[in-house]
Amino acid sequence: MFRNNHLPTANNLTAEESTTPLNSRLKTQGVAKRGKYRKPMPATKSQGNKCVLRKRVLITILCVVIILGILVVAGYLIAQLVRSKYFFCSKSLKFIPLEQACNGKPDCAGDEDESSCVSFFTSNMTFPVRLASNLSVLQIYDGSETQWRSVCADGWTVEHTQTACQQLGYTVNPSHSTIRLMDLSSDLKRAFCAVGPADGRQPVSSSISNQKTCSSGSVVSLSCSDCGPQTAESRIVGGQSTNIENWPWQVSLQQNGQHTCGGSVLSPLWIITAAHCFTDSKNEVSRWSVVAGSTYMTSLGGYAVDKIILNGNYDSTTNDYDMAMMKLTKPLSLKATVKPVCLPPHGLGLTVGSLLVVTGWGHLQENGQLSSDLQQADIPLIGHDKCSSPTVYGVSITRRMLCAGYLQGKVDACQGDSGGPLVYLNERWMLVGIVSWGVGCARPDLPGVYTNVGQMLNWIYTVMEQTS
Repeated sequence: MFRNNHLPTANNLTAEESTTPLNSRLKTQGVAKRGKYRKPMPATKSQGNKCVLRKRVLITILCVVIILGILVVAGYLIAQLVRSKYFFCSKSLKFIPLEQACNGKPDCAGDEDESSCVSFFTSNMTFPVRLASNLSVLQIYDGSETQWRSVCADGWTVEHTQTACQQLGYTVNPSHSTIRLMDLSSDLKRAFCAVGPADGRQPVSSSISNQKTCSSGSVVSLSCSDCGPQTAESRIVGGQSTNIENWPWQVSLQQNGQHTCGGSVLSPLWIITAAHCFTDSKNEVSRWSVVAGSTYMTSLGGYAVDKIILNGNYDSTTNDYDMAMMKLTKPLSLKATVKPVCLPPHGLGLTVGSLLVVTGWGHLQENGQLSSDLQQADIPLIGHDKCSSPTVYGVSITRRMLCAGYLQGKVDACQGDSGGPLVYLNERWMLVGIVSWGVGCARPDLPGVYTNVGQMLNWIYTVMEQTS
């Protein structure tokens, strides 16, 4: 019944130390010593734990990057906000309200707040060199006889071309050609002169000899830059979207990163625009930048501004002489999307109804919003007599202004287009006007008014020569 009846009980057992190894075969091989021939086995981690750890590290890094990005953006926005309201005096380490900068009263140590302001320049002399007619004939002013003389091709060299174009403010791919005397209009054949030997240190106008005619039978025609190239295409209210490649001289003038006005590239260092863009608290130079080469409105890639020069005769009440020049701290990189526009020659001869093109990122309608992409519009030239008639603008129109658009309205420049280009195609695109003023946008009998560039060439050339 009980299977364990014959087993000895604990009380009957005698404790006895056994000398027999657990494995008798080890006698002949020697006694094994604990751990002598064994290597410790490392504790293994599961693949799942490694993945979790890796994810945690990546998430931590990502969170740090995001936080740093937020801090950088926040810091930039705060800096821009402060910059838009205050001027920082670096010498005296204090902020002053922006309205106190460039107000004629020094508020910073060393007049720091008055040293970087727009300046005014008035030209009371006749610039001695010009290009005349649509043939771009080179002429030099004879002060002793107060007349212009066409320059004979006699003895003209490549060095003369370089020197003359440099005097005119252009240095990009200058070239010259000759025009036969028989092809000149009567006003270009009234007087002639020849230049002396080329001297790169002296302007071509410094040494001339008067002549009754040209022994070579021709005069010099200059092309001082690869400006105003024709493109494949020949909002502005009533306009259409376009690409910057079609109008590569168009730039955006921005104050504190905000588009304020348009402008045009004259050379890698010079931008031309309207004087009224720099009124009120907009006259502190370091706050301005120029964005070039973009179809779409952006504040990226702006060029810093070294000088802003307003025409000294500018009248803010009448908008007469509404022109300004901006000199950049470093030259623009010229390419397909950034090229200069041509200045018109003296006596271009625009006629009423000539088709012009205005471009810009201005409002698409009166009191509307800025356009996100560049706009263009084709508008005809309106005669001075018509624009200055009592039914239009009357005596408000001066000789430094021209009008373009439709008297019935519909197509016009608008807010935000100010300072931008009005161009005319004469083999190359030429800047004939700068968006200046008007009553409303695209209203009947109130067309756009533009600064007449042809009437201001003397001032433009003088600024580029004397402040370069």
